Amino acid sequence: MTQPSETDVRAKLTAFIRESFLAGDPNGELEDTTPLLEWGVLDSLKVAMLLNFLRGELGVVVPFGKMSGPNFRDVNHIVALVLELSPAEPAAAAPAGAAAAVGD
Repeated sequence: MTQPSETDVRAKLTAFIRESFLAGDPNGELEDTTPLLEWGVLDSLKVAMLLNFLRGELGVVVPFGKMSGPNFRDVNHIVALVLELSPAEPAAAAPAGAAAAVGD
């Protein structure tokens, strides 16, 4: 699995929050810095829903040690968390015979 782009993560996350927690956000009030916890957009049940979304849609499992208020403060912090926990690109395989050439 390749690491998703920041733009892709941000778009999917914002759409999910708008649709799931803000009734579609008809007034366009959600911004990347909207304080989700302070404004009550996220609570314990909604964080559980968000964690399920992150696992299902983005392939990211958030470990218990990362489940803290600062990591879920706003869209920017959640995107940073997702990118930090996303699997990195696999290393390119060495060309066939490369190891044999070293010993020759």
